[in-house]
Parts: sequence; structure tokens; C-alpha cells
Amino acid sequence: MRRTTLLTLFATLTLMASASTTLPVKGQIINPTDKHIQYIGRICFDNPMRPRFTFPGVQINARFTGTSLKMMAKPKSGYFMAQIDEAEPFKVSFMAEKDSVVTLATSLPKGDHTVRLMYVIEGYDLKPSFWGFVLDKDGKMLDAPALPERRIEFVGNSITCGYGVESHNPNDPFEYETENHYMTYAQQTVRNLDAMAHVVARSGIGVYRHYGGPKTGTPENVMTTEYEYTNLYDRSERWDFSRYQPQVVCINLGTNDLSTNNYDVKLFKQAWKKFVGQVRQHNPKAKIVLLCGSMLNGKELEIAKKTLNEVAEEAQKTGDKEIYRFDFTPQTGDISYGADWHPSFWQQQKMAGELTAFLRSLMHWF
Repeated sequence: MRRTTLLTLFATLTLMASASTTLPVKGQIINPTDKHIQYIGRICFDNPMRPRFTFPGVQINARFTGTSLKMMAKPKSGYFMAQIDEAEPFKVSFMAEKDSVVTLATSLPKGDHTVRLMYVIEGYDLKPSFWGFVLDKDGKMLDAPALPERRIEFVGNSITCGYGVESHNPNDPFEYETENHYMTYAQQTVRNLDAMAHVVARSGIGVYRHYGGPKTGTPENVMTTEYEYTNLYDRSERWDFSRYQPQVVCINLGTNDLSTNNYDVKLFKQAWKKFVGQVRQHNPKAKIVLLCGSMLNGKELEIAKKTLNEVAEEAQKTGDKEIYRFDFTPQTGDISYGADWHPSFWQQQKMAGELTAFLRSLMHWF
């Protein structure tokens, strides 16, 4: 398994990620319904004691008193990034068959502390859910950190998910162990801008056909379908868009539509127009940015740029003046590749720098 050395797994304050399932849980259990817990992202609360989610980037934040903190989640929920106070973020695994409790911190100094958790993989086949925290017996929950005023939504594919970003070998296949949304251009941009974000992303997805799909398209397996729901491949709950109204929506799609030489440019453009209208309907006041990702090159790159330019120009001509365009610099491998030729951490960092500068200017976020 290839892991980046850029993230320190054990930071100060004896931060740990150790499983605990066979011993009784000692301490004060804080249920997911606790009013002090802050949730960010598309999360289904049909069972309030077991909130569930599948999109990367979902966040669970809290403040507490005490010297230790444990997290509870469904076994095989996947991977999270955790940060205690201002210490280095570290990766937490809930991938074992029975592990449902993980120690996030021990030997903390007495006082107030903050925990920030982010789900960093695509969980549509794992069906993750959060089960709560465990504090010291004399610990207590405090009001959650204030939410940032700047709000972004990212809609995307594997590039946005962080597919293979922890790998250093383009011949590596997809593995959950090397996917990490925290390290993507999206979340690096969010941190650069002191913003918050909702993320709707899945590897292989397109606007009119998924990766390797038929030329006629895959209407049941594209973003125009998935965008309407709280969780991937789950039609039990339609997302309530009033729960989150971003100021800017960044859409990075099209790579999978054009990834194999079996696409229809006319259908591609029609689907883009439809999806932009769909996003506008749900986010009437947001600026919408159509991004061209870093993995396309040659003829397909030119088709993508031309199509997005036309979609933006036509939308503006029909009255929507808040549609914008932005192109990432295509990757060349000079700063490495991730798994399956996906952007490396350094490529994602470069993308974040480019998008941060663009959004600062567009949104006047200085």
C-alpha cells in the first residue's frame, strides 16, 4: 500500500486512531442527536441515531471538554480525516468488519477542545453511518464552532473525490486506501478561502454517460440523476436544497463522457445545458462555474472546452449572467500521477492554487 508522507498520522497530544470493540466502552456516550454536534454536507437523518451519508466531504464537527475523545461509527464505514484543535490532521479507519469505536485523542490537556471530522471516500457500497462520540465521564459538549460565511458546492467525478491521490504509481488500481477527498483541489481551495462546502461527486460519473458507457448515454447513472438525492444509489430521500444554498457552484464534469472514443458531442452538449439549468433551478442566487478538469488532452480537451464555452455563452444570452468558465492546467506527469493516471497530490495542489485565485477574484473573497 502506498501512502503519502505529507500527512502525519500521529500529531502532538498523543493523537491516535486505535480500534476498540471487544472491551466495554468507558466514558460518556454522546448520541448523534446531540444539539452541539455540527453536520455539513448531504446527510440523511431518517434515523436520527444513525445519520448516514455517501458523498465525500461530509463533515462532523464538535467542541468538548475533557482529556480524551472516541468516535463511533458503523463498522466498514470507510475512512475519515480527523483534526483535534490545531494539530496535524490524521486518517481514521473504520474498515474492519467489527470495529465500531476509534480513539481520536488521549492525554489532552484539560480544557476546551475542537474535533473536525471529514468523510474522505465514496461510500455508496459501504453505506457509512455515524454513531456518536465518547467523552470522559466528567466531559461535556460545548457549542460547535461558528460556520464560515463563504459557501461553495462542488459537483464532480473521481478528480473531485480524490481517486488515487495517495498513490504515487499510475499503474495502481482504485483502492479506498489511496482515495482521500481531503487532499483534493476542492478541499484545499475551501481551506485557502476559509469557506465551507457541500460535495456531490462520484468516480466514473458524467453529465450524459458514465465512464465507458454506450454512445447513447446512461440516463440512470449520471449527475443529472444523482444530484437530486441525499445519497448515491439511494432513492429513499430527495435532497432538500433549502438546507444549503451555496454562493458559488463549481462543476467539474465531462472527463468520463469523453474518456473513451464512443461519445456523441451533440448529446454531451444537450446534457450540459440540461444540468446547468437544473443546478440554476435549485440554486437561484449562486454563481455557477463550469470547470474543465486536468485529465483531458488533445481532441477531447478541445471538445470539452468548446462545449462548455458554448453552454456558458448561450446561458448568458438567454438571461443568466452568472455562468462562468474556468480551465485547469492539463496534467503532464511532471509532478507525478496518482492511481490510474489521476491527479497526484501535487497536481491537486496546483489545481487548488489556480481555482483559489479565480474564486477570490470572482467572489471578491480577499
